[in-house]
Amino acid sequence: MAQKKAHEVDGWLARPDGAVKIVLLYGPDRGLVSERARLFAGKTGLPLDDPFSVVRIDASEAEQQPGRLIDEARTVPMFSDRRLVWVRNAGTGKAFAEDVKALAGDPPRDAIILIEAGDLKKSAALRNVVEGAFAAIALPCYADEAKGVDAVIDEELQKAGMTITLEARQALRRSLGGDRMASRGEVEKLVLYARGKDQIGLEDVDLAIGDVAGLSVDEVIDSVLDGRLDVFETAFARLVASGNSQIYPMLAAALRQFQALHTLRGAMDAKGQSAAAAVAGARPPIFYSRRRTVENALQRWSAEGASRVLERLHNAILQTRRRPELAEAIARHTLLAVALDGGRSRN
Repeated sequence: MAQKKAHEVDGWLARPDGAVKIVLLYGPDRGLVSERARLFAGKTGLPLDDPFSVVRIDASEAEQQPGRLIDEARTVPMFSDRRLVWVRNAGTGKAFAEDVKALAGDPPRDAIILIEAGDLKKSAALRNVVEGAFAAIALPCYADEAKGVDAVIDEELQKAGMTITLEARQALRRSLGGDRMASRGEVEKLVLYARGKDQIGLEDVDLAIGDVAGLSVDEVIDSVLDGRLDVFETAFARLVASGNSQIYPMLAAALRQFQALHTLRGAMDAKGQSAAAAVAGARPPIFYSRRRTVENALQRWSAEGASRVLERLHNAILQTRRRPELAEAIARHTLLAVALDGGRSRN
């Protein structure tokens, strides 16, 4: 079924073809890949929190265990008419591509294979297999252009029932782009700060972007990246002392940081770059004062490790919304666990 062009992807995802059994989402914008994967997964109608209906696999696991993907795809569903096999962090692994090729040649009857991948060259085996298969489709995800950024802004403001002035939109747009998930997180942060207002103005954008608490949040996140537990405890206590309203922005900031880390580490691995080169070429650029921290973090965290942290942070954000009275404890426990992992990696 070949592939869609970048501008056709949203249209296809709005009305997925039921005959497609293998969906490959790939591109340099990991946030956009992840967001679209969740959208497609939701379209399957399967309960995404049911381990019997949805199986999540990291591509590195499938690469190390040839045939694992095939076994999962051929497993007969127990409590539903089909299963979703959701694979993340796919790349140029040969064994994984061979498994996908086998499934593309003989598509599973009871399963849908959803694959999230990084930026795949046209010659990449995985991409060639999917593009050449009848029951598969490759969907490219590229960094947000101005139109894509505006769409993210409009979606989040519409959900919040807010509007934004032209000046504020222009200022906000300048601070976004490069990664869909990071952009959406920034707009969510702005909406949170402007809660209670009908219209967001330039002053709101300035406050959200340059909020005084931002420095404290950065201190917490950097201490987590560095694995410095003493600094973390002090910075975390100081931040939450201003109220539980800081908990969600703190977790959101950690999520964005590890999304960026995951993307940079993926680029390092794919291009054979050093940490310094990856940080120097980051878009949006990393502030000079934080470059050393991010470089050190890239040397400690693998793409797979950063992916596990992202899962942990997503779960923590979900739990703080379900149990707001435990938000502080959930955030502290989660970030402390990540800091401990980072600390072990340093030694």
